[in-house]
Amino acid sequence: MKASRRWGTAALGIATVVVLGLGIMVGVHPDAMAGALVPDGLSPVADAPKALAAPAPVVHITPDQGTALNPSTPIEVAVTDGTVQAVHVTNQATGKAVEGALTKDTRGWSSTGDLAYGATYAVGVDAVGSDGASHHTDGTVSTVSPKLQAYPSFVPAPNSVPTVGVGQPIVVRFDHPITDRAAAEKALTVTSSPAQTGGWYWISNTEVHYRPQAYWQPGSTLTVKADMYGVDLGNGTYGQTDRTMTLKVHDAWVAKADGASESMQIFDNGQLVKTMKISLGSPGFPSHTGPHVISDKQPSIIMDSCTYGVCAGQPGYYKEKVDLDLRISNDGEFVHSAPWSVGQQGNSNVSHGCVNLAPADAQWFFDHFGIGDVVEITNSGGPALPVYDTYGDWELTWPQWKAGSAL
Repeated sequence: MKASRRWGTAALGIATVVVLGLGIMVGVHPDAMAGALVPDGLSPVADAPKALAAPAPVVHITPDQGTALNPSTPIEVAVTDGTVQAVHVTNQATGKAVEGALTKDTRGWSSTGDLAYGATYAVGVDAVGSDGASHHTDGTVSTVSPKLQAYPSFVPAPNSVPTVGVGQPIVVRFDHPITDRAAAEKALTVTSSPAQTGGWYWISNTEVHYRPQAYWQPGSTLTVKADMYGVDLGNGTYGQTDRTMTLKVHDAWVAKADGASESMQIFDNGQLVKTMKISLGSPGFPSHTGPHVISDKQPSIIMDSCTYGVCAGQPGYYKEKVDLDLRISNDGEFVHSAPWSVGQQGNSNVSHGCVNLAPADAQWFFDHFGIGDVVEITNSGGPALPVYDTYGDWELTWPQWKAGSAL
């Protein structure tokens, strides 16, 4: 019996050591500890492993301090080991608060809307850790400071005309040179309804045009977007703002002026509706050939030959008031009333490059044609209208036009 009790006690001691080694105290009576084997210097209760404390939340603000942010990119906050309770972002110079939104899991936040160029923002983040305690983190974010900001102007200007003709190109002009044309072109879009194939052509470092492969379809709606804000246009120049414009295309009014027959046929949506006698440029001042697009319309203007180099005292000089004027190039070419050349209209070309019409025909033409309508000139003896001469866009073949894109 004594041997049996000693075995039972030893077995209990061994069981206690094993349980202590596992760090588990469940089911062991305190009296049983008296016979347990415990290493010298350790208390079996006081020195048991303690539970780890819950970690504090870690807040990440993007971008890191010292990295300039593009103002079209949002400030972002992310929290690990916790959730976002509130984020306060303020422009330090103006005091203006920045709006933002939490992510669905409340572990992140992102600003909404564009930020300002060259600004510093104070960012304060209130977060709650997994232990339920509140924590606060402060930081700053700065945005890039451009050397120049390029403003995109539209031609025709938004709301300047109710509708445009089928020949109207879309023009974007910048007030500063664009070094990275590809970046600018990627930020420009034209959507046409119905859909029509089109493309951009750079006239210069400050001007780019868009036209379809053929004239616009009558009744089209054109939406132009210049998403330029925050776009790096090269050499320290950034886009100043975003802009949008919508244009409506009216009937297809196309005039075909033939210098050989000294007549002009008028077509409305492809149907011949009128024929007029004309006089084009004389052999010394031949009219440019090719499609011309009407870019301006005035009841009367003062025409001065000195604007193209023939000034007072020189042969061919003139300065006089002319009525019913529709500009078809910046080289001084118009369709206008010319009562002084009625005798030559229909039989000889005597103008300084304009399309001369009798007063009654000029009035009819003025009443029916407008911005974006087309005047195609043939057999004038002159050179083709240059692509850069508002608007020589249609002088180029489609492959030539596509080659003018930066993309």
